[in-house]
Amino acid sequence: MFNQENLLLYILLLGSGLFWIVTYILIIIRGYLDKNYGMPMVAICANISWEFIFTFIFPNFEIQKIITFIWFLLDIIILVQYLKYGRKEIKKGTSVDYFYLSFFITLAFSFLIIMAMTIEFNDILGKYAAFSQNLMMSGLFISLLLSRGNLSGQSIPIAIFKMLGTLFAALAFFIYFRTHLITILSIATFIYDWIYIFLLQKFYRKNRFKVNL
Repeated sequence: MFNQENLLLYILLLGSGLFWIVTYILIIIRGYLDKNYGMPMVAICANISWEFIFTFIFPNFEIQKIITFIWFLLDIIILVQYLKYGRKEIKKGTSVDYFYLSFFITLAFSFLIIMAMTIEFNDILGKYAAFSQNLMMSGLFISLLLSRGNLSGQSIPIAIFKMLGTLFAALAFFIYFRTHLITILSIATFIYDWIYIFLLQKFYRKNRFKVNL
């Protein structure tokens, strides 16, 4: 039986989980349509490492464990898209071997860093790693958009659902597990997400890009 406070917590966490599932699905669809990857490499490595750790090593309560496992499966598809399409963005004269090497080194260190944060902060919920890498992801999405100079692999719906997923998680932790660090990380992420949406809108208007979902 849930009391009213627990019910609100579960609604917020479930909402966050569902918004992120939609975000990942939209990234996969956009990547398939554009024949390009939609999530920056470092973000992929951090996400899939976090999801593996908190599904199989430090599993959360049952509903969150299921959601995290779904995220993990979707991120595997996003990872495959990166390995498939990312090679075309390699600069001329650079070996493809370096592309794969940099990815697997980043994946390994992402896993080790998240494990170290979990143990050092005694954070079996993975909240500090999750909010930190979410802020990093928001900055990386902006960087990817600006470096490409086009909307390939990205869209406003992706940005909106990411922001909503972050907002619901931030509200849950602000109400029930408030810390100064997570509050600052959440505010910063929300601001970066709005900047990302604003930049996407500018690109749409400038290029008269037609949205295909």
